[in-house]
Amino acid sequence: MRFGIRTLDELDVRGKTVLCRVDINQPVDRTKGTLKSVNRIRACVPTVRELSDKGAKVVLMAHQGSDIEYKNFYTTRPHAVVLSELLGRKVQWIDDVCGPAARAAIAVLQDGEVLLLDNVRFVSEEQTLFEMKLRLTHEQQAKTLLVEKLAPLGDLYVCDAFAAAHRDQPSLCGFEQVLPSAMGRLFEKEYCTVSGLMEAPKRPCVFILGGAKISDAFQMMETVLSRGIADRILTGGLVANIFLIALGNDIGQGSHDFIATSNYTEFFPKAKALYEAYGEKIVLPVDLGWVRDTQRQEAKLGSIPADIAAVDIGSRTAALYRDEIMNAKTVFVNGPMGVFEKPESELGTKVVWQALADTEGFSVLGGGDSITATEKYGLTDKMGYICTGGGALIRFLSGEELPVVKALRHGSSLPL
Repeated sequence: MRFGIRTLDELDVRGKTVLCRVDINQPVDRTKGTLKSVNRIRACVPTVRELSDKGAKVVLMAHQGSDIEYKNFYTTRPHAVVLSELLGRKVQWIDDVCGPAARAAIAVLQDGEVLLLDNVRFVSEEQTLFEMKLRLTHEQQAKTLLVEKLAPLGDLYVCDAFAAAHRDQPSLCGFEQVLPSAMGRLFEKEYCTVSGLMEAPKRPCVFILGGAKISDAFQMMETVLSRGIADRILTGGLVANIFLIALGNDIGQGSHDFIATSNYTEFFPKAKALYEAYGEKIVLPVDLGWVRDTQRQEAKLGSIPADIAAVDIGSRTAALYRDEIMNAKTVFVNGPMGVFEKPESELGTKVVWQALADTEGFSVLGGGDSITATEKYGLTDKMGYICTGGGALIRFLSGEELPVVKALRHGSSLPL
């Protein structure tokens, strides 16, 4: 076991039906019925291949689409096509989740065969509104339709969906109550990597927090600073702008207006308190960039025009951040330095990401925008580790116990 959770090394899966929850949620091109990315599917291949090679009857459960807006749900059929290509063997698919057709398909699986069920979020109990409104305990989740219909057909449960480990839903937390459980190879790798980051990072340990997910950033910042995990925190994006305004800097009316209309002013007191307590560890931009008439412009703090909206850190700040990264032994990054999607406002993100690729320190990246930036600059192979999840990673680094981790520990206590 690792961290109180079984690994695949402890399972004898030959001839057994393994219910395996994966996270292969990907952007979809609905006009073509294809996937725009296959990164998460590729990441789960080692677990699926290992189970299949060892003679398990593998039943894959996965979600696709937003968990709030039903219109974003989509079938997992194209995922089966991609998974078949990556595995080099046929992955069966059925347009059912836990009904009679799905159960019949599971019942006739042969050793080594793989079956992907349709989107689990087609079942209402797998939706976030269901999760947040009812707040079922894990014991209650074991009595939901999905678990009661599928668990009797399974011998073992494996979770390889670390990216969804912050969710408290039956496909993630219910099966562990009734089936001996283990974590898959991807879950094991990601959980151990981020645990090491929290428990014993090589120092100096630098956190880079940017982007627009303000609540996550501030919650994580408070945890890693109060626990002494981060030696330095480099700020960018809206995170930096909130700090700058909270500390009395004028960074343009457009910046102020955006923060106000987005209801982020509530973070001003928290930013000020964090800076007063840990100011020597929090690094703020010394200059900012904005765009006027499609042209990039920059100025140092104190010289920012009143009518602009900052969209990037400045080149001086980018150089300072590069030096910090190059001297670090461990670097964690979540969120870009600005609007990196546009060439006139990508300088900060581009410089920082190149430094992450160049440093000899161990880099850990998380979050959708961070991964998108890494792919844009062709640096995927240069990073130390790229986590597939954003929400789960942030919650973990914020000091929360992840629901799926708790469930897996219980499932790992059940006899094989």
